[in-house]
Amino acid sequence: MTDTMTRPTDTVTPPSAEPPWSGVPSGPPPDQPPGPPPSDEPPAPHRPERRWPRRMAGGAAILALMAGGGTAGGLIADHYLTSGAAAAVTTSSAGDPATVTGGDALAAVAARVSPSIVTVLINSANESGLGSGVVLDANGLILTNHHVVSSGGTVSVRLSDGRTVPARVVATDPSHDLALVQATGVRGLTPATFGGSDGVQVGDTVLAFGAPLGLSGTVTSGIVSAVDREVNTGSERLTGLLQTDAAINQGNSGGALVDTSGRVIGINVAIATAGSSAGSVGLGFAIPSSTVTGVVRQMQAQ
Repeated sequence: MTDTMTRPTDTVTPPSAEPPWSGVPSGPPPDQPPGPPPSDEPPAPHRPERRWPRRMAGGAAILALMAGGGTAGGLIADHYLTSGAAAAVTTSSAGDPATVTGGDALAAVAARVSPSIVTVLINSANESGLGSGVVLDANGLILTNHHVVSSGGTVSVRLSDGRTVPARVVATDPSHDLALVQATGVRGLTPATFGGSDGVQVGDTVLAFGAPLGLSGTVTSGIVSAVDREVNTGSERLTGLLQTDAAINQGNSGGALVDTSGRVIGINVAIATAGSSAGSVGLGFAIPSSTVTGVVRQMQAQ
């Protein structure tokens, strides 16, 4: 099987002028009476087409997958990493999270975790984009995906309180699609708490945090759909991934997948999509926290 890679454009393709069906003429039927005479009222002012801002950096790859002799869709990679001075990843050894699905309970988790999620912005002479990141320490060490920052350019971080501060890439691990980014001139940030991913089970409730399509502060919910998945992005092969049906889209890369105790159990890295569509179809993937914490320690030791 040959993997193919394409990169989505940064703007929305305008709709086709042709009708969405085929074999039907676009004009009125032959026997249909003519329409009313043209109105004397001036035409409505033209509204310029709205285009999404450039919003994503890094390698977005569509990979054909074969299952049962047919095409099973594609995988779109979306990654982010952060690096910085040595800082311990905050972990929790609490017991397995309770199964919580109530709206009020999830709202409490979202409120607790949101201050630890940032948007990573990349700007250069040729392109601009963004991804998500997770705060690792109070002084601005951020974790994201490598593909978010791999294009180079000026890096900045938009914090949960709306401030945007300069940042720099301090370490990367392309093989695991992770990176560390150090925000400057900040203190008192809220570090995320990482939990163990080894006990994660199919059916566990999870929340995904990040900036899909540039919408910072977005939270979606779902369940763990599968464990130990493998994704080949064309440039690296990621194994042992968590699969979730929580909505994940471009811009979510580097954000957190969190359990109902508010602990990070994964870093969002890829989505599966049908054909060339870049939208979520309920198949997202995250690097498990057991892998992430080990890689972060190695990057800090560089």
